[in-house]
This record gives sequence, C-alpha cells and structure tokens, in this order.
Amino acid sequence: MLARLDDSLLDGGLHKGAARERMCVVTRETRPIAELIRFVVGPDGQVVPDVKRNLPGRGLWISATREAVDQAIKRKLFTKGFKRDVRSGPELGDLTDRLLERSALDALAIAGKAGEVVTGFTKVEAAVERGGLLALLHASDGSPEGGRKAAALLHRNPEDDSPEIPVIRAFSGAQLDLALGRSNVIHAALLAGPASQGFLTRCLRMMRFRTGELSRPRRDDALDKEPKGTESV
Repeated sequence: MLARLDDSLLDGGLHKGAARERMCVVTRETRPIAELIRFVVGPDGQVVPDVKRNLPGRGLWISATREAVDQAIKRKLFTKGFKRDVRSGPELGDLTDRLLERSALDALAIAGKAGEVVTGFTKVEAAVERGGLLALLHASDGSPEGGRKAAALLHRNPEDDSPEIPVIRAFSGAQLDLALGRSNVIHAALLAGPASQGFLTRCLRMMRFRTGELSRPRRDDALDKEPKGTESV
C-alpha cells in the first residue's frame, strides 16, 4: 500500500520553494529541481504544470518524465498530495508536453532576437566553418537528404577535438518559422551565447520528458549527437 502523502511533499508556495532539491511524489526519490516538474492547483481545481516554476500556490513535484506524470494520475497522487479534490485527467501529460515544447520554442525565439541563430544552408555552412557552434537545427519535416548534408558539415575536420555538436530535429519547419520570425526555415545554426544555452537546456528537458532519460540525453532522431569523424545519419 502506498504510504499516505503528507505536507512535507508540498513546497511552501511561490516564494518559499527555493530549495535546490525536492522529492518526487511518484518515486519518493529526492532529485535536483532541474529533473522535476512542479504542479499547482488552479482556481478551478484543475492541476496545472508549472514548467517555469513561477506560479503561485503550494506545489507538488514529479520527476520530469511522461511516465511519472501518467503514474501520478493513475494512482491519484495529486488528490492525495494536495489533500483535496482536484482534476487531473489523462490529458495532463499532453498539456505538460505542449508547455515544455512551448517553453523551448520561446527560448529559441529569444536566441534568434539576440542574434545567436543563423538560418539557411549557406549561412549554416559558414557558421560551421567558423566554429563555436552549440547545435544545428534541422526541421523534422525537412528532407532526409538535407538533414544528412547538414550533419555532414560537422565531419569535415575529423581531427578536430572540439565537443560534439547536437543536431536537433524536434521541431517542424512551421514551428521554426514562427519562433524565428522567418520563412522556410529548414536548417539553422545555434551560435554560442547565453540565450542559445537557455534554449538547449529547455529543449533537453522536453526530450527527457518524452524519452524518460533523466540523467543524460537520448541519442535519437529528435536530438542526436554527431560524433566527429563518423558517418552521418
């Protein structure tokens, strides 16, 4: 039987939850807050994902994976944790995913406005030649051949011992267009800078939610690491 949840699993509210670690109500493990998602209850009794950790009210924390959120819903842990009737249907996982995606795209827009993103194959190619990239972006609905060509840019100097560059394929061309305020964005390069780093952090959090990998990024078609000197995918 699940032990009865108590108030120690709830934070004290917006201005009292500054701890760097919290306990997940599903796994009962203490994790860094970067690996958790905070949930609060709205005025209408609906459980709301607080992905930016800035919503008022006492919060309940869950490991930042879709599986953990679904388990919390199935086991009615939101009702037990908040000690009141709350609404937390199966759509909560989808809502959390959308908010994490929106947070990443908002951060990409900020990076674009800061001049830390270049678009178009020619400009991306030039940026790769200059070095200092944080990541490449390729639209998820772009041609596979175009994706291979973009990834191949990273392999031109196999002797280069610089860090591996992620190739992000998590967003459609329409999403990239909207975030960057440009048309027909298929390829983009993320230049080094604080805004770009913020986007990478949020993007990785979104992918971890989807894959369940909390400790390290998953190497898949949405967020790949392209090792220097290997065949492109």
